[in-house]
Amino acid sequence: MTAAKAGAALFGMLLLAGTAPIGAGERITLKVSPAVAFAPANLVVRATILADRDNRAVQVVAESADFYRSSEVQLEGDQAARTNTFEFRSLPPGAYQVTATLLGADGRSRGFSRQQINVIASGADSR
Repeated sequence: MTAAKAGAALFGMLLLAGTAPIGAGERITLKVSPAVAFAPANLVVRATILADRDNRAVQVVAESADFYRSSEVQLEGDQAARTNTFEFRSLPPGAYQVTATLLGADGRSRGFSRQQINVIASGADSR
């Protein structure tokens, strides 16, 4: 196998691994990109939700020691989109915990997922 074919095969396997279905018992999964970025960073957050008639909202939070931003979207139960995309713009440097919480009709958490990301100060920011 040539190096080009091996590289293409590896890329294909990584692509498939990144789109794995929700596992048994997981009602919500989270994918944040990029995992590491230079400030001011723009993050794209994808929350993938298992269809259920009791799903009413998904809340996504990006939080560091010095910064907090959140967004919430209402869901139409099992008729809601399977993937919800959120964008957080101009995040300052810091270690961020990005969380997604699936909420039920009673307002209680039905599922939770989190991912750690790092926003690094750019060379222009350090004086």
